[in-house]
Amino acid sequence: MGAALFLSLSLSSADSTNCSFQARSDEFLQAEARAIQSVQSRFRKLNTAPRGAQTVDPTSLPHRSFIDSEIFGKLAASGVRPAQLASDEEFLRRVTLDLTGRIPSPATIRAFLSDADPDKRQALVDRLLASEAFTDKWTWWLADLLQVNANATNVNRGINGRNAFSVWLRAKVGEGLSLRDLAFQSVTATGNSYLMEEGATNFVINSITPGGPVQDQYDAMLSKTASTFLGLGYMDCLVCHSGRGHLDALSLWGRNTTRMDALRMAAFFSRQSIANHPESGNRESFFAGARVVTDRPTGNYALNTTNGNRPVRCAPGATVNNNRCSATLNLDPEYMLTGAKPTSGVSWRTSFAQNMVDDPMFARNFANRLWKELFNLGLVDPVDTLDPARLDPNNPPPSPWELQATHPELLEKLAAELKRTDFNLREFLRLLVNSSAYQLSSRYSADWKVEYIPLFARHYPRRLEGEEIHDAIVAATSVVPSYTVQNMPTPVTWAMQLPEPLEPRSNGAVANFMNVFLRGNRDSQQRSQAGSILQGLALMNDNFVLSRIKVAASPTLRALAGNPDVAAAVDEMFFLFLGRKPSESEQSQAIASLARTTTAAARNTAIEDLAWVLVNKTEFLFSY
Repeated sequence: MGAALFLSLSLSSADSTNCSFQARSDEFLQAEARAIQSVQSRFRKLNTAPRGAQTVDPTSLPHRSFIDSEIFGKLAASGVRPAQLASDEEFLRRVTLDLTGRIPSPATIRAFLSDADPDKRQALVDRLLASEAFTDKWTWWLADLLQVNANATNVNRGINGRNAFSVWLRAKVGEGLSLRDLAFQSVTATGNSYLMEEGATNFVINSITPGGPVQDQYDAMLSKTASTFLGLGYMDCLVCHSGRGHLDALSLWGRNTTRMDALRMAAFFSRQSIANHPESGNRESFFAGARVVTDRPTGNYALNTTNGNRPVRCAPGATVNNNRCSATLNLDPEYMLTGAKPTSGVSWRTSFAQNMVDDPMFARNFANRLWKELFNLGLVDPVDTLDPARLDPNNPPPSPWELQATHPELLEKLAAELKRTDFNLREFLRLLVNSSAYQLSSRYSADWKVEYIPLFARHYPRRLEGEEIHDAIVAATSVVPSYTVQNMPTPVTWAMQLPEPLEPRSNGAVANFMNVFLRGNRDSQQRSQAGSILQGLALMNDNFVLSRIKVAASPTLRALAGNPDVAAAVDEMFFLFLGRKPSESEQSQAIASLARTTTAAARNTAIEDLAWVLVNKTEFLFSY
């Protein structure tokens, strides 16, 4: 869970006893350790050591980019042998899931395994990056990051606002808009929150904060923007109080940052205006509930409040009498990381956005987030706890502080490469997945130590998300659903295309099946890789699974039931569900089970039983 969710204060007081860190310091100090433990837990669940696993000399692996030089160089210096490169089967399933959220088809697997071209992996990556499924997956990923939803704790965006946000985001990913421009447009958006072409205004809508003065909105916009685009989750703490005495053990940068620094940065949003659309109150209108975002030509951040969702805001040295500040002050904006002031002739939000995308923290943030998405552990983890004072290897922090990233030089080089390509998402992902470091096997034959995890000595598995599990079962069985999404023109068939995790509202049973896998709500509940008994029970018993592995329902299974070549049918079943050939033991047991059948009905039952077994194999649930 992101640090920003914890680092909020009581609504009424700046007293240090209300500081979440001081009250529950272990939750923050152990966050990195919990990330490591999560990786170790997934190893234990998947147990990927068998089937020919080996370790190798890190100097023997091909270096395809600076990524490999950094990862394998540190492994060699540490005397740790990494896993061998992944097999073609392992790589194909992993990269297809990671780039598209889908599993490969048997035809794709057979073609890839028979292809003798030494560059076939790069060619596969090119095809995946150009696919519609890639747009689905990375729209979904960015929608998680930008909090695309209809209803949140503080904001009722409405179905139409959510749809506009989702459609806008998908269009931008599809056309290849750079992450830089996508972030810039999200922060500076103006217009109607219900119009598709102005859907980015819904990021600004996230800053609405009921129950207090307008300054609460400016603070919320800063904290959400800083966490999302700069990896500075502690900003939510700093708009309440100075870092010293609160962030001392967490962030060198944070402990030296004052509340006044943060409020001056929030002042960039003090001319932002969010108003109800003229037809907002008309229930018969399409624009019922819509909002309009604009920028005022004047205004400042006023230190004149004694109520709301943040501690008292008064001028330095002022006292509070009868709920009034004895002295007030109007703050002009200042970008705390550089001291930059608003650019003449542009709106203050535009000036902030320009400073933001030019900030080295912007590139570091996305480099780290995307690395985590593909390597399943950030170079800094949790990803929203970046410490600007501990990232530059050319300017290390004073003792006893250490550089924060596990591979500080690599993070800097990744950030520089992201900037060099104008923050092109596809090009950056291409760099990551074509590296030998990404293509290491998750299988590891030697004794594994938890101390190896920050070194990336093997590929770290991840449990599939609820949407991916849904889509894998749909793809394997060819039983394609059709979900109606309110006020969207066409039905949805792939879960990865749904606009938010609370969908499909048109089929609550399916939504509940996916929710068992902890997909969150893009607001108060974050996605989680945690496992549970309920997840196992859902795969064994839920109607979503059982109804699709019936021969009568699945054209794919029906064709296999009619295949007289039992061995070929078994191979196809393993390709369908697990993306690999069966082992000798698995093949002999499955063939024996099918061969014992003497009627069409018995053969159908045996095929259904095998499909159920494959769905319930642990590896079906993982990308590894």
